[in-house]
Amino acid sequence: MKIDRRTVLFGLPLFAGGCVSGNFPAPPNPRLAAQPQYSPEMVAMYAAIDTEPFPVPAIDLRQVDPKFLRAEVAYDSPHPVGTIVVDPYARYLYLVRERGRALRYGVGVGKVDAFNFTGEATIARKAAWPSWRPTNDMIAREPDRYGPLSEGLPGGLTNPLGARALYLYRDGKDTYYRIHGTLEPWTIGTKVSSGCIRLLNQDIIDLHRRTPVGSKVIVLTASDAVA
Repeated sequence: MKIDRRTVLFGLPLFAGGCVSGNFPAPPNPRLAAQPQYSPEMVAMYAAIDTEPFPVPAIDLRQVDPKFLRAEVAYDSPHPVGTIVVDPYARYLYLVRERGRALRYGVGVGKVDAFNFTGEATIARKAAWPSWRPTNDMIAREPDRYGPLSEGLPGGLTNPLGARALYLYRDGKDTYYRIHGTLEPWTIGTKVSSGCIRLLNQDIIDLHRRTPVGSKVIVLTASDAVA
């Protein structure tokens, strides 16, 4: 069966999902979701952005558990300021700041623990509105799903990497793991990807501007997370 580009693009939320694995739940019905009171600052933090090459839609905060929204928190860490620490078990990413503080972002992580990257890496590359293609392993594992996307997709609103990507390298080699945005805000706080670490688009834009190339990333193991 011939699959044209238009079919692929319209099928992305269910078909590609980039750095993802498995089927996605439907977004919660906003009329049935709890509606906590959000501060004006929080609403502004996740408002639409119209200064980008592609317009970034506002986040419907009713689709995200409030505990996974961006916040500055107390965080006692032995790592230097500017280090990114990912706890895939709690579904949080921390950007270490001064005086025992950190910026905390909610994340989506690998659906299967074996898919998750662990240990130390370096951000060797950053991209705004990155292009994406499935890895050879993803194509071999699910050829019907990823084969039609083997040539990749350009950056934009239909690209599963979202508005920004941070590329993780170890010992000078690409690990093929990314910290990136997402098309599906309701997946934040869940196990959904093929190992990449996804953030809300507004959050990855914020993290991207705060994180220079060369920054250290630590993804915790289960024992590290407990400790």
